[in-house]
Amino acid sequence: MAMSGLQIYKLLPKTNCKDCGFPTCLAFAMKLAAKQVELSDCPHVSDEATEALSAAAAPPIRLVKVGTGDHEFQVGNETVMYRHEKTFFNQPGLALRVKDTEDAGTIASKVEMVNDYCVERVGIDMGFNAIAIENASGDAGTFAGTVEVVRAKTDLPFVLIADQADALEAALGKEGGHQPVIYAATTDNWESMAAIAKEAKGSLVVRSQDGFEELAELTDKLKGAGVENLVLDPGSRDLATSLSQVTQLRRLALKKNFRPLGYPIIAFPGEAADSAEAEIVAATQYIAKYAGIIVMDRFDPAVAYPLLTLRLNIYTDPQKPISVDPGIYEFNSPTPDSPMLVTTNFSLTYFSVAGELDGGGMPSWLLICDAEGMSVLTAWAAGKFDAETIAKAAKTFGAGDKVAHKKITLPGHVAVLSGELEEELPGWEILVGPREAVDIPAYLKAW
Repeated sequence: MAMSGLQIYKLLPKTNCKDCGFPTCLAFAMKLAAKQVELSDCPHVSDEATEALSAAAAPPIRLVKVGTGDHEFQVGNETVMYRHEKTFFNQPGLALRVKDTEDAGTIASKVEMVNDYCVERVGIDMGFNAIAIENASGDAGTFAGTVEVVRAKTDLPFVLIADQADALEAALGKEGGHQPVIYAATTDNWESMAAIAKEAKGSLVVRSQDGFEELAELTDKLKGAGVENLVLDPGSRDLATSLSQVTQLRRLALKKNFRPLGYPIIAFPGEAADSAEAEIVAATQYIAKYAGIIVMDRFDPAVAYPLLTLRLNIYTDPQKPISVDPGIYEFNSPTPDSPMLVTTNFSLTYFSVAGELDGGGMPSWLLICDAEGMSVLTAWAAGKFDAETIAKAAKTFGAGDKVAHKKITLPGHVAVLSGELEEELPGWEILVGPREAVDIPAYLKAW
């Protein structure tokens, strides 16, 4: 049961040492009760208090790990309803479903396409996270054979979907020990499914057939049976009803701290859609609200990229933009006679400029200033990208040792900084480059 701030305070050292970042132990206790800090932020809490506070310190939505090694992904562990309150931590895993009624060649082709698909955005590689395999045939041998075919093509983790325990047991013999997601435990089969999940060392989906009360009863039974890593399927395949269900589940876990429903959610957008376009709409809804695993029935690179980009954007901390490390970057083996350009450390800005520099083929240097992850105009308006900042970066990273000509090119949008930068960098010639990254190659040819 959740503890109040005062109850937590009684178990803390009460030294008001401020090592946790708060002025008093009581302030820290109140934040811990609200799930806004971690117990580990207090370096002086005793082992006895840690044990007593474990329930209060545990995240309201359990962290569930799927897969192993490089392909492991995590879902759950969220602490807020809306990302602007703090941030969302663990991106939903995207999976493609294949069925054992499809021929082996079709299945292998789909799996290879998903396994090989990887796109890069702002320096981050993005792709699908898992393969879902459904026992549509109802035959255990066919299911196991399909799992074997898929495993031969990928090391991605699996979501194994079957109604019968014998089919899942047969499939696990071919799965390879990658800690799959088992789908699904119901009131009729939860005991056998619990045994299978423990054997597989994976997570288990709990599917409701009669509302949240049944779902909560099942999670309590499964936890009592020793299965801790659970995923919820509230049951609805109607978009409006499903949105209501997942939102209620999130609220119950976060606002009411109702532990029996404090688990990640799995969603099947293809089952809520009657066309490819409708599946995209449903997947978009589930990425935003509030699925942890999303099982798609169709895969198209033209669709995958915007879905992955949406996921990345939603699960990026809104208070901490994605940034690159400040420094001087080299493109196309520059020499002391090569041009030097400057910009901010906002990732999208950097990769836009870097792409044009690299693709243009001309040797060049790029000085990246620490602008707290803001774009050029935003950082300039906020006073984070000014002449003093640029001059400090040039001196810190030894720009004068890189180029013999002592010329540096500003982004066109901040040409107003030219005069001030001349004062900050005596002996340097300040040039003004284009406003848009796409015009950089032409500018460098005329440099």
